[in-house]
Amino acid sequence: MFVDQVKIDVQAGHGGNGMVAFRREKYVPNGGPAGGDGGRGGNIIFKVDSGMSTLMDFRYHRKFKAKNGGNGANKSMTGRSAEDTIVPVPEGTTVTDTETGRVIGDLVKPDQELVVAKGGRGGRGNIHFASPTNPAPEIAENGEPGQAVSLSLELKVLADVGLVGFPSAGKSTLLSVITSAKPKIAGYHFTTLVPNLGMVRLDDGRDFAVADLPGLVAGASKGVGLGFQFLRHVERTRVILHLVDMSGVEGRNPYADYQAINQELTQYDPDILKRPQIIVATKMDLPDSQANLTKFKDELAAHKSDDQIVHDVLPISSVTHSGLQELVRKTADLLAEAQPEETVVPQDRPKTYEFDGTHEPDFKITFDKEIESWVISGDKIEKLFKMTDTAHDQSMLRFARQMRGMGIDDALRKAGAKDGDTVTILDYSFTYVE
Repeated sequence: MFVDQVKIDVQAGHGGNGMVAFRREKYVPNGGPAGGDGGRGGNIIFKVDSGMSTLMDFRYHRKFKAKNGGNGANKSMTGRSAEDTIVPVPEGTTVTDTETGRVIGDLVKPDQELVVAKGGRGGRGNIHFASPTNPAPEIAENGEPGQAVSLSLELKVLADVGLVGFPSAGKSTLLSVITSAKPKIAGYHFTTLVPNLGMVRLDDGRDFAVADLPGLVAGASKGVGLGFQFLRHVERTRVILHLVDMSGVEGRNPYADYQAINQELTQYDPDILKRPQIIVATKMDLPDSQANLTKFKDELAAHKSDDQIVHDVLPISSVTHSGLQELVRKTADLLAEAQPEETVVPQDRPKTYEFDGTHEPDFKITFDKEIESWVISGDKIEKLFKMTDTAHDQSMLRFARQMRGMGIDDALRKAGAKDGDTVTILDYSFTYVE
């Protein structure tokens, strides 16, 4: 089964917890804090596997979770860092954050890697919190939570040349005679249900990949027929071979078919028709094809558009193999001139940040009537709390100082909190004191 769109959830590993420990050996002068740091949590990494051609594997495995880092130990020993989880994906996979719609990366090269969820750093042990005023601190951090992200994966077939045209225009037949691909061929519409790929090799050593895309129909860009779900595969092609059936055996107008397909491509992406395009007049071995071709050229000349780059109209017959050599040669020539599409989205691209007044606050305070408690929420404060070791009083006092520094005490007072009121963060509740 060909699958080219899936949604998955990934969870990177949490960092290991730091430890509160002290040296008490007989011959260790002064002893002192000796709690080690936690290890780093594992990342979730997508890696291109050239042997994959579909996202089928993700249909049955939609949740990926990396291992957590090891906890710190006595004698200042750092916990073991977790191994990264490598997830293979096919070439041409675009990774998007489902919630924000932001494109995280585009994986188009063999063995290319993309970190989609970063593991949390290990928490610090109490050796980091010693000071002249507190030489024996009972403070340690829990590990940082690993990133959890919902992702949309979209596969766009990697091909240099795309074959487009109405169903039964001869795309699969052409692919079968110019490459070693064996697509299904039959005399009815929508024979091709998935994109088929093949390699064309010329005698002069040049080669290129050709994709036979499922037949488009009028309204494909709005979901009619099969075209809507496969139009995305045209995006990566550098040259388009537009196949037009000149036989007229179905009573269709070749020029109307040609215009209809171009209209669907334009509605999906206005820039697609700016790519080099060769009109391939197919089924020229049939009786009325030559007369229809002459009429087609006249209509094409009468309605020529400056926005469209049509390099030639080449008549062929996949049955008699006439015109195929010229078609393959001209396609290779166009590919040599065409600029490759920019597909890679760099993760470290410089960004310009502007204040827009929509910054997410560090915390938010609400009152929950059901539990009669003030509820503090927000990514930053929740992360700080998760990294607080609630088993030690000094760690909790440190967290209280952090809340005061963020302005939470003042905010609670302004919101109407009074002595004795209950305050809740995540699943932990404590009493508010002025």
